[in-house]
Amino acid sequence: MKALVRGVVLAGSLLLAGCQQEAQGSPPKPAPAAPVKPPVTDVNAEDYPMQPLPRGHVRLKDAYGGVHRVEVEIAATREARTRGLMWRKELADGKGMLFLFPHEEVQGFWMRNTLIPLDMLFISSDLRVVGIVSRAQPKSLESRSVGVPSQYVLEVPGGWTEKVGVRTGSTVQFEGVSGVDIAP
Repeated sequence: MKALVRGVVLAGSLLLAGCQQEAQGSPPKPAPAAPVKPPVTDVNAEDYPMQPLPRGHVRLKDAYGGVHRVEVEIAATREARTRGLMWRKELADGKGMLFLFPHEEVQGFWMRNTLIPLDMLFISSDLRVVGIVSRAQPKSLESRSVGVPSQYVLEVPGGWTEKVGVRTGSTVQFEGVSGVDIAP
């Protein structure tokens, strides 16, 4: 019985509070909305929401006849090629990024916002390594090139090519790359 009386008293109190608020003439004000942050559109910004890239593999023949397989993210659009490996804090051995360009020409790369040293392997349209930039210095705006036309560039952890014996002239094979459209 006491519980029923308490329930009736509580319901009455809530009804009375609602009537008093209505009598005062002002409905409760909603909490102010948090300011909406505009979307990040600068592909160079650390918090840019980059979409996941297609994946594939690159096989490289070393100077001793061995073959090394690298799992790659494939950068085939202007946005992906611009972003590259910016803001990555690590890149494990056996991993990398393969940049696909529409035409074979002299390519140049910089390390703006790239936090880790990289080896850059410049690859011709006939799938041969035409030059290597070893241990590119992080956070540098210096353009790195081998001065020879290439259509593809593979970035791997700094020092990897020397460690495994991949050199200029090494042959390359792509797996899972042929179906990726290359955007200008």
